[in-house]
Amino acid sequence: MSYKTVLVHADLSPHAPARFRLAAALAQSHGAHLVGAAMTGLSRFVYPDNPSELARTVIAGYADTLYQGASEALARFEAIARASGVASFEPRLVSDDPEGGLVQLSRFCDLLVLSQTDPAHAVAGAVRDLPEYVMLGAVRPVLLAPHARDCAGVDGCAVVAWNGSPEATRAIDHALPLLRCAAQVVVASFDEDGSGRHSAQLPDLLSWLGRHGIEAELHEQKTADGAGSALLSLAQQRRAALIVMGGYGHTRFHELMLGGATRTILTHTTTPVLMSH
Repeated sequence: MSYKTVLVHADLSPHAPARFRLAAALAQSHGAHLVGAAMTGLSRFVYPDNPSELARTVIAGYADTLYQGASEALARFEAIARASGVASFEPRLVSDDPEGGLVQLSRFCDLLVLSQTDPAHAVAGAVRDLPEYVMLGAVRPVLLAPHARDCAGVDGCAVVAWNGSPEATRAIDHALPLLRCAAQVVVASFDEDGSGRHSAQLPDLLSWLGRHGIEAELHEQKTADGAGSALLSLAQQRRAALIVMGGYGHTRFHELMLGGATRTILTHTTTPVLMSH
């Protein structure tokens, strides 16, 4: 597997330029086509057959403002993609809301790049939980760029979270092109209940990674603070450039009510995270 199409969300967020640069770096290193998608903010279900009818409605002025904002976001994307030397890229204006448009377009990419939600810089009309909405609805992996710092790439140390779940398995599979480029790969297994039930799977996982040309180091740890917090601490200790993990191994309701690794990482990570559900 290799990445041939990288899709990045284009908007007017102050974090968008860093997101564009990260996506451009990935497209360059993997020889992929880069698509910058800006959504107008109007759902495709409003005027599904003839969007031009908007010009004759009472919201025409509002729609013009939304289209202008999306066009400005795409101009910024194009400037950064061109300056980064990406060989193949395109701006895409999508008549849809951000969540619906990104989920739809995810079907035609190999990797989707978003920014972590930053409560301090809310964009008008933005969806508060856009990263988790897209992750749960998309059929491709989501790479989340942290808002706390700019990340030029993800080819340093990669910390891979393993808990035996289908979500973790999909995340590792989707991350293979990144793991092959990583300077170091650490497979982390956190034992929260003292059962050690995932330990027996780890030799098979390391062997499978080895057959893909990835030599991984094993890190097993007992923790009473939760796997999410332990994962963030390990990533900080290793100065990781990438975290790989499955998203929402429990139900979303369970994690909303009781907390969980996914929500901890979505909220507090300062390291790029590749997630798959």
